Amino acid sequence: MATITLEKLAKSYGAVQTIHGIDLAIGDGEFVALVGPSGCGKSTLLRMIAGLEEVSGGRLSIGDKVVNAVEPRDRDVAMVFQDYALYPHMTVEQNIGFGLKMRKTDAADIAARVAEAAQILQIEPLLQRRPAELSGGQRQRVAMGRAIVRRPSAFLFDEPLSNLDAKLRVEMRTEIKRLHGLLGRTTVYVTHDQVEALTLADRVVILKDGRIMQEGPPLTLYEQPANLFVAEFIGSPQMNMFAGTIAGDGQPGIQLDGFRLPLSAQAAPGTKVKLGARPEAILLAGSDTPDLVTKVEVFEPLGSDTMVSCRIAGTMAVVRLSPEVPVARGMELALRFDRRKLHLFDATSGNRIASEPHSA
Repeated sequence: MATITLEKLAKSYGAVQTIHGIDLAIGDGEFVALVGPSGCGKSTLLRMIAGLEEVSGGRLSIGDKVVNAVEPRDRDVAMVFQDYALYPHMTVEQNIGFGLKMRKTDAADIAARVAEAAQILQIEPLLQRRPAELSGGQRQRVAMGRAIVRRPSAFLFDEPLSNLDAKLRVEMRTEIKRLHGLLGRTTVYVTHDQVEALTLADRVVILKDGRIMQEGPPLTLYEQPANLFVAEFIGSPQMNMFAGTIAGDGQPGIQLDGFRLPLSAQAAPGTKVKLGARPEAILLAGSDTPDLVTKVEVFEPLGSDTMVSCRIAGTMAVVRLSPEVPVARGMELALRFDRRKLHLFDATSGNRIASEPHSA
């Protein structure tokens, strides 16, 4: 195993800079997910760690060794790609062991390593099959086996589940997490799927335009987003956002479209803000005084929850209700905000504003 350290790491293609001086330290045995929208630089960053892209600036270290100019094969990392890239004329056994064969590893050692990888991945009955005889999930296991037999200090995954259907993606997420727990290798995992990142990683790094927006444990990103971009990117369904203004009449509160929410904020009166509330932070008022009354426009019964779309503060919002709550289109809902779970952001800078509940 090994640490991976990025210090002011930069990447340029001619005059266009795509990675802007990133600092990131990945611990020995840690599972880190790089996530963000298309074009944010996550795959470029991974390819720089692998040695498939040159470093334009800064320093990249694996363990105690600076590897800026080290060839990919000498970095002691193994990469699993989105495309399985299996040799169709070879058996599973031959595919898994091919890299070792090219490195002139002893045949008996190859056989032992392939058998070990097959056992870990639970594909022992498939060793004599060819790729055309395998499902997508089985092919991805073979690609992972090819990486495992290398016994690298770190695994690099580049969107490995993108080609799988929804059910297989869930199964392979479990498999990758089990594999990390079993092998304990340092792992860097690139994905555009924030659910995948949150469920797999010890730490998630959110990128935008070649810069880190926030990094930390999954629950921290979900509960304490540092800015508007992270707040809207993390979570499914997406966090509801409502435009408002810090009240200027001497009484703490946020003036929204149609009502006022008692909330103290560390911002000047008149500041334009965005109030964020996840679907589970908007509750049925019950016997409490409601913050607003609205009507159901669309509802989606999901079994475990019912997702209700309704208009709040001039914006279509999603509310998560218990499946036991009877819902019908046009039905009135008296709602209140869970003050403990609200997020406030400066509408101009997008940065988080400290806030706390305040009595009306």
